[in-house]
Amino acid sequence: MKTELHPSHTRGTADHGWLKTAFSFSFAGYYNPARIHFGALRVLNDDFIAAGMGFGKHPHDNMEIVTIPMKGAVAHEDSMGTNGIINAGDVQIMSAGSGIYHSEFNASQTEGLELFQIWVMPKLKNITPRYDQRTYNPADFKGQWKTVVSPLGTDIDSLQVNQDTYFNITEIAEGENLSYALHGAQQGAFVFVIEGGIEVAGEKLGRRDAIGISETETIEVKASTAGTKVLLIEVPMVW
Repeated sequence: MKTELHPSHTRGTADHGWLKTAFSFSFAGYYNPARIHFGALRVLNDDFIAAGMGFGKHPHDNMEIVTIPMKGAVAHEDSMGTNGIINAGDVQIMSAGSGIYHSEFNASQTEGLELFQIWVMPKLKNITPRYDQRTYNPADFKGQWKTVVSPLGTDIDSLQVNQDTYFNITEIAEGENLSYALHGAQQGAFVFVIEGGIEVAGEKLGRRDAIGISETETIEVKASTAGTKVLLIEVPMVW
């Protein structure tokens, strides 16, 4: 087993007033040559966006972009004609493919927005752009890995993307153990603690800590505190 520890305090940060971000990997004005990507996982930004603020229309191409609001709602609009709201409890996928423009704003004029924006490098380039989103019941995550993103043509109960990647979320009680089986020898997993604490791969992780794990078939996660919530992103290490 190979591991790569990412304590929360080692993340890059930016504070633009209306936007406060912690970067797991090099992004925008933050550059760390040791933190460019984990396999095909290129971006994991932990964002706070002030009421009524956001990003005006801007381009993307050849990237799989997943947005997971944790508090509040995102107002999304894009050049495919999509115009809607992504609420906490929803997961959104946008395959930028051959090119797309979109905007994303805090949908509230009074409350802050907290979200994760995650980019995965694509399997095939220049595909036709596509968009999807889905609402999940909080009960879906209790005591099990719930797959919310999976490769095209696989799990019909999840959003599907143009890469061999699986996004899994769980909420586990203190002392509870969960096992996760990787989908092949070339796969790895980035385990990110949303809330609470876990023991994994011989390490103790707290809120917003993460660890990259590869060269193994299974990963064992044990919750060390109550109300533990974990995001596990499985990606190909070679693509």
